[in-house]
Amino acid sequence: MKKFLTLLLTVLIGTLLVHNAYAGGPPPKNVIKGIFTQLDPATNTAKIHVDGHDELRTLALGEGMTIDDIILDKKVMVSLDPHAGPNVIKEVSLMFFDMTITKVVALLIVGLIGGLLSGFIGSGGAFVLTPAMMSLGAPGAVAVASNMCHKFPKAMVGTYKRWKYGQVDIKLGLVMAATAIVGVQIGIKVQKIILDHWGNAGSNLYVSVVFVLVLVVVGAYVLRDALKSSKGNIEAKTSKLALYLQKIEVWPMMEFKVANVRISAWVTVPVGLFTGMLAATIAVGGFIGVPGMIYVVGASAMVASATELLVAFIMGAWGSVQWGMAGLIDIRMTLLILAGSLIGVQLGALGTTYVKDHTIKLVMAAVMLIVAVSRGAKVPGYLADLDLIPHLQHQFSVVLNSISFWALIAALGVAAIIISVAMINGMLQDRAEKQVHTVQEAAG
Repeated sequence: MKKFLTLLLTVLIGTLLVHNAYAGGPPPKNVIKGIFTQLDPATNTAKIHVDGHDELRTLALGEGMTIDDIILDKKVMVSLDPHAGPNVIKEVSLMFFDMTITKVVALLIVGLIGGLLSGFIGSGGAFVLTPAMMSLGAPGAVAVASNMCHKFPKAMVGTYKRWKYGQVDIKLGLVMAATAIVGVQIGIKVQKIILDHWGNAGSNLYVSVVFVLVLVVVGAYVLRDALKSSKGNIEAKTSKLALYLQKIEVWPMMEFKVANVRISAWVTVPVGLFTGMLAATIAVGGFIGVPGMIYVVGASAMVASATELLVAFIMGAWGSVQWGMAGLIDIRMTLLILAGSLIGVQLGALGTTYVKDHTIKLVMAAVMLIVAVSRGAKVPGYLADLDLIPHLQHQFSVVLNSISFWALIAALGVAAIIISVAMINGMLQDRAEKQVHTVQEAAG
């Protein structure tokens, strides 16, 4: 316990130093938020009421822009072009889209399935939620910030539920969370640099490319492992990498009783760091944290998925404060998704008591790979927005958007079906076993 407290204190001190260097604070210097109130076609300028300022600021329209590109009386994110001048607009993006009945229902359903995934695989379900919000029209940075804000209360509920089932390793979760907070600070800094230099289009491209790369690599590996461990109902074994790392005696050595692992605390550092970085930059850390605890630390999928919820709660609360200070959280999306996910997370947590490890891995892998297709279809459009490739023909753009939308719907459907079927089968099998046991006791 002394070793644990020493390590935790060291990491927390380091976190404060990183926080001072990379504080959440104000938005990037070349990005401003506010509401356009006046247009002047004669001078090709627009006046904006910038957040936190009383006076109006006059901005000139950039090359290729027209008055029609300016959105009046709505909250916008404006990317400035420092090469063209101090007050020249490069891009204007609507920060908070109009909320319709269709979008409200869609967000509730997405939140429900995201919560189901969160409780079942411990990843927070953000690799479904962030793309879903972007598909509904939210800018990448707003989707990331709003998603991170919604997930820490949901993760808190899921953590408590899984803790009652004896699946959460509190000690491992706290060690992971300490380094994850450092990663969150670095990740927020990276996202702000992207916004500062390339605006909302650059942020959307960055989020999508990272999604595709990480989802394909991690999803393929988890799928391979799930299929391998499911053959002949063979229980999952500790990976060779984790067994090798557990043999390395580097102070401080720590014992995680619930995970049944004894390993150097420093092995958990890169896993926690990358979990926090991804959580802050694309609102997803679970599909690094969960596989990391399984294949690097050596925990079972059951314990890893449960412990990740504790990590998500801690770093989600921390990151929400940082994003809130930058003014990028859409509280409407946050509350709607949270409303649905609080129900889903309890159902998902219940389902883990009736399934085997390889089922959790199978769900994770299937959803990851399908969502990778959804985000990958959006990449050409974002590249065109940044003039990195020629502009897409309208028909081709429509096809890509359709692929992205229906792939996302497929991911949600696959997750809901696999989890529901696994839960029902598990519950029926458990009931049958109890009945047999009761009959045997009566006969005895």
